[in-house]
Amino acid sequence: MILWSSTDAEKATGGRATCEWAARGVSIDTRTLEPGDLFIALTGNAQDGHAYVRQALDKGAAAAIVSHLPEGVDENAPLLVVPDTFAALRALGGAARARTGAKIIGVTGSVGKTGTKEMLAAAFGALGRVHASGKSFNNHWGVPFSLAGMEAGADTGIFEMGMNHAGEIADLTAQVRPDLAIITTIAPVHLEHFSSIDEIAQAKAEIFDSMGPEGIAVLNADDGFFHALADRAQARGLKRIYGFGESEGADARMIECLEAANGTRVKARIFEKDLVFTLKTPGRHIAMNALAVLLAVAALGGDVVRAARALEDIEPLPGRGRRETIDLGDPKNPVILIDESYNASPAAMRAAFKVLALVDPGRGGRRIAVLGDMYELGPDAARLHAELALPLKAANVDLVYTCGPLMKNLHDSLPPELRAGHRDDHVEMGRIVPEVLVPGDVVMVKGSRGGGEKPRMQVVVEALRATSRRER
Repeated sequence: MILWSSTDAEKATGGRATCEWAARGVSIDTRTLEPGDLFIALTGNAQDGHAYVRQALDKGAAAAIVSHLPEGVDENAPLLVVPDTFAALRALGGAARARTGAKIIGVTGSVGKTGTKEMLAAAFGALGRVHASGKSFNNHWGVPFSLAGMEAGADTGIFEMGMNHAGEIADLTAQVRPDLAIITTIAPVHLEHFSSIDEIAQAKAEIFDSMGPEGIAVLNADDGFFHALADRAQARGLKRIYGFGESEGADARMIECLEAANGTRVKARIFEKDLVFTLKTPGRHIAMNALAVLLAVAALGGDVVRAARALEDIEPLPGRGRRETIDLGDPKNPVILIDESYNASPAAMRAAFKVLALVDPGRGGRRIAVLGDMYELGPDAARLHAELALPLKAANVDLVYTCGPLMKNLHDSLPPELRAGHRDDHVEMGRIVPEVLVPGDVVMVKGSRGGGEKPRMQVVVEALRATSRRER
C-alpha cells in the first residue's frame, strides 16, 4: 500500500520531487529502514541525516527528503528537495492527520505512557486497523514522525505525548488533535524544570488544548489532580470526562485485583458492564492503566469484552518489566532477571519494587535490586533517591546495588545489611554484579535512560545476560 506518493508529498511539504516515486513507509534511521521507505534526512546537533542518504537508497529506500543534494548522490536520484527537512516531517504529519478518518487517541502522564499506548494498540487492534507510535516516540520529532507513518485508512490512531517543559504538550497536541485524551497519572517527574507537581499537572493538561467539545477525557479518578484536570478539560469545552480507578463512582472501577508473580487478575466494572480478565504483566499499576484502555474503548463505542481478551495476550516490553532466565549451571534453579532498565522515576521505582516482592527467589537465592540514577528531579533529587530505602525494605529486598552519584544518597540511607555496593559508573556496575549472582537469585535492574543511544542501565542487563554464556 502506498503511504506517500511524490505528488502527495510535494503538496504536503511544498517541496520539489526530482522524479515520480511512491513510498510504503517512512524512516529517519538507516538501521531500521525497510525497502520502500521514504527516508527523511533530519539534521541534529550530533549528526546530519544527509550523510546517510546514499546508504538509505542503497538499502532500498523509495526516496529521500533532503534540503540539498547530498555528497555521493546522483541528482536524478528519487528525492524530495525542501528548505528544511524537519519542517517537512511536521508537514507530512499534518497532512496525514488531515486526511484520515480515524479516531485519534492521545496518551500522556508522568508514568505509564508507553505501556498504556501498547495496550491501546492491542485493544483497538482487535476491533479494527490501528496505527500507533513506535517505541517511545513521544517528543518533538517522534510525534510528527509517528503521524507521518499513519495510513489514511486506519480506524484508530494512537499517539504518545511526553514532555519535560511547559508548552511542549501544547505543541504536540496541536499536531495530533486527539478525539480522546488519556492522562495516566501525575507524579514528581521532570521536577528539574518545574517548581511543583501542580505545574506538572497543568503542563500535562495541555493535551486538552486542541480538542473540540466532542472530545473525550479519560483521567485517573484516584489521582489527587483528577478534579484540577477535569476542570481544565471543561474549560476547554470538553463535555465527556470519565474517570478510572478504585474510587467510588469511577466510570471504570477496579473491584478486585489479585497480584501474583506471573500476572494480575482483575475484576472491573466499565460503565455498567462487569469484566474479569488476566494480564501477563504483574502489578496493580499495570491493571489500572488497563482500566483506562478499556474505558477508552467503551467511550468510543467499542466491544470491551473483545478488547479485554486482547489485553490478556500482551507480553511485558523490553526494558519495561520483561523477564528472562539466566542459567548459572543449575537449569532447574535459574536466576530470574527483571529488565526495568528503560527509564525510572520515584513512582515507577516504587511500583517496580512491589512487583519484585511478588517474585520468590529459588533455592538459595535472594532478591537483588540494581538501581541507577533518576534524572530531572531538581533540588529534591537527593531526598527522592534516599526515600527509596523504606519501600525497598518493605519489598523484602536482600541486596541493593546503587549506581550513579544521585543513587549514593540511597546507598547511604540503606540499612548496612542491604548495602551490596555502590559505583558511580554503570559500566563498572556491569562488571561487578554478575560475579555475585548465585542460582535462584531474582535480580531487577532499573534506572533513568540518560542521554545516550541506549539506556545506561541496559549495560548492566547485557552483562547479566552474558553470564549464561560465560565460562564459570
